[in-house]
Amino acid sequence: MKPLNGHTTDQAPADPAATDDVLAGQPIGYWAGLVHEAVTRRLRDAMARIDVTQPQYWVLNRVTGGPTPPSREEVITQLTPLAGGQYEIPRVIDQLLHRGWLGIDAGQRLHLTDAGEAARVRLRRLATELRAEVHQGVSDEEYVAVLRVLRRMIANAEGDGSA
Repeated sequence: MKPLNGHTTDQAPADPAATDDVLAGQPIGYWAGLVHEAVTRRLRDAMARIDVTQPQYWVLNRVTGGPTPPSREEVITQLTPLAGGQYEIPRVIDQLLHRGWLGIDAGQRLHLTDAGEAARVRLRRLATELRAEVHQGVSDEEYVAVLRVLRRMIANAEGDGSA
C-alpha cells in the first residue's frame, strides 16, 4: 500500500471498544454511522414524546426560513433528499395543514400559523437543549475541528479534494 499524504495507517475492523492508541485505524463510516443513529434516535424519541416528528420540524423550519414563503413543491424538492422516500414530505405537509400549523395563501405559498410558529419555537428550544446534552464535554473548537475533518473526508471521498 502506497502512503497517501504521509498516512500509512491500516484500516482496522470496526471496534466500539477500540482504545485511543488504535483509533486512527478505525473506519470513519462506522463511527459516523453510530453518531448519526444515536443523535437521530435521541432527537426523534424526544420529539415523539410531544407528538412531533423530525420531518415535521424540518418543514416548519423550511417554511419560515426564507425571504419569501415557499410553495409546497419547493419544500418537497428541498427536503425530500433528507427524508425516507419521495412521499414523506408531502405527507408531512398534509399533516401540518390538518393540524393547523401550516396554511396556504392565495398564491399557493405555505406559511406558519400562530400555532405552527409556537410549535416551531418549542421544537427549536428542544433541539437546542438536546444539542447541549449531546455536545457535553465537547468544546466549540473541538466540534468545529471534527466538522472540518468530516468535510475534508467527504470531499476526498467524492474526489473533489477542494473542501
